[in-house]
Amino acid sequence: MRPDAIPHGSTDDLLPLHRQPGFLSFLLSRLAAVFAMQIQAVVVAWQVYAITRDPMSLAYVGLAQFLPMVLLLLPAGDLVDRFPRKRILQLSWAVQGLCSALLLVLSVAAGGDVTLYYAVLALFGCARAFTGPTLQSLLPNIVPRAQLAQAIALNSSIMKIAVIGGPLLGGILYAAGGSLAYAVCLGGFVAALALLVPVPIRHALQSGPLEATAWRRFTAGIGYIRHQPIILGAISLDLFAVLLGGVVALLPIYAQEVLHVGPEGLGALRSAIAVGALLMGLYLGVRGIRRHAGAVMFASVAVFGVANLVFALSTLFWLSLAAMLVAGAADMISVYVRMTLIQLATPDEMRGRVNAVNMLFIGSSNELGEFRAGSMAAWVGVVPAAVIGGLGTLAVVGAWLRVFAPLRRVDRFDEAAMEPPRS
Repeated sequence: MRPDAIPHGSTDDLLPLHRQPGFLSFLLSRLAAVFAMQIQAVVVAWQVYAITRDPMSLAYVGLAQFLPMVLLLLPAGDLVDRFPRKRILQLSWAVQGLCSALLLVLSVAAGGDVTLYYAVLALFGCARAFTGPTLQSLLPNIVPRAQLAQAIALNSSIMKIAVIGGPLLGGILYAAGGSLAYAVCLGGFVAALALLVPVPIRHALQSGPLEATAWRRFTAGIGYIRHQPIILGAISLDLFAVLLGGVVALLPIYAQEVLHVGPEGLGALRSAIAVGALLMGLYLGVRGIRRHAGAVMFASVAVFGVANLVFALSTLFWLSLAAMLVAGAADMISVYVRMTLIQLATPDEMRGRVNAVNMLFIGSSNELGEFRAGSMAAWVGVVPAAVIGGLGTLAVVGAWLRVFAPLRRVDRFDEAAMEPPRS
């Protein structure tokens, strides 16, 4: 049994999800941390662009966080499988809180050099490398396996409250002063640490033998995914769709120069994505996806691409909000299918490393997607960059339908969960 696990009885397994020991406290701790991250994302992007007035500066905001994640995610996954997961999560949130405090100091100093902002964001990216795989691996240790799919949908939905409210609150706080916004972020990470303390680890399983060398341990997750074509297809589909089609990095430019709205409008655009995801997540938490899971995932990614195309060409604020709403709902379906496939098909002793690879893919799509969007906007213009991205997403869907036919044919989640690794 893992070193952070405690014995659990079968009585707990019969409890409804909301009464599982520590589950609500875990959700609230994540909610506080995600609130802080979302507020900070809006404030940093707006503040850096206000200082530089250069689209490339937004690309560097993403790159500063992505590069440390690339370097640290695989070692982080190994540590998550070898040491107490809750303790790792506490340390990573503490470092993120430190980053908020440093950004607060920079904001108070009111300097015009953005290099220090990039340095703090690099440290923030280091902490996120540990946060991602730990969070994904910790949830199956808190709830029984039979309730895992429901917990994933509910957890994703509840987090969207922060993704909705965070950008809106971030825009309002930034209008009142960047220093206040960073102080609120710091308070969010402190609250997350406090709420995580009483969460028990009750469903960790016996660990298998570890690989002899560090390199083999680091790459075990890659090897596992490589031999699972359904999981590989789901992860890579999400990666390239968001890498090419994501428009989040362009929102500050669209808000100011295309839609002519202020920080509040920027927050509303970011929140619209989360509103769509929240509504879809609540639906999935009640109904779920019981049939044609693979086909539904492909359809959702195609809808994501079309919605981003509509946003790219829109000059009407209400139409842009609607497009972001649909994009968020479609993305939630893709996330739900991908995460359920990964969690059900991965043994507990490998969850940290497999989830680290998954987070590497997700981090690549988000952070490199921001760099792609920002750099392309600097070269060809913001609207052409967004249009090219949306068309790229649709092209990826067409290609993946042919390359990953096993994913397209997945009907029920259990089919992927019971599939043995292929050599």
